[in-house]
Amino acid sequence: MAVHIPGLIAIIVFYLIILSIGLWAGRKARERGSNVENMMIAGRKFGLVVGSITLTATWIGGGAINGTAEGVVRYGLVWCQGPLGYALSMFIGGYFFVDKMRSQGYVTMLDPFSHKYGEKMGGLLFIPAVLGEIFWSGAILAALVSVFNTK
Repeated sequence: MAVHIPGLIAIIVFYLIILSIGLWAGRKARERGSNVENMMIAGRKFGLVVGSITLTATWIGGGAINGTAEGVVRYGLVWCQGPLGYALSMFIGGYFFVDKMRSQGYVTMLDPFSHKYGEKMGGLLFIPAVLGEIFWSGAILAALVSVFNTK
């Protein structure tokens, strides 16, 4: 198997840049004495552009991109509904829920349920949420591996 050296170097440089930015941001946050909640939501000071880019980068990761490409190739453009679903869910969430959640000071999607149904229900709902995150992380890592296995 031949290794495409320029591509490998580009990927390594890309991940080194991401690591460097993360380390720099971590040091800045430590200097300012940021707490975990402030780190997660940036003091609720994201603008529309940064918030949109961050949300898109979070949702549309390598797993979604590879899955969309595979879906289009295998089944055609009509059957690839992921991007439409992402866009629709972002619009509905932003239009109907963001103001209410911000005004209540919620940080996660589980906070409203914990508030309404109690901490035990919030703890119970944490289980599918954490499983979803674990599987999502697995999909992203599988997408990363598929980048290196491309022939």
